[in-house]
Amino acid sequence: MTLPFTEHFNAALPGVPGCIRITSLYDAQVFARRWVIRDKDRNLKTMLRQLERANSSEKSYCALGEFKRALMARGLFVARQIDILTDIRA
Repeated sequence: MTLPFTEHFNAALPGVPGCIRITSLYDAQVFARRWVIRDKDRNLKTMLRQLERANSSEKSYCALGEFKRALMARGLFVARQIDILTDIRA
């Protein structure tokens, strides 16, 4: 499931320079796997299982919402506007 361009967002892992653009459910799954390996948190493992088991658009949408909320709660959600401004200045 690919997200519409207006819903793309960036995520950051602590200690990793730069951000990762999340454009699809698959991107979120890969990011979440790496995040779980890094942090070894049970709540993250549950969220990852939810992302991996999403087999319909409704479940995918809910799983991506949980993923975004988890990123925001830990301060890893990066606003897209900042990335665009950085690209313009470079």
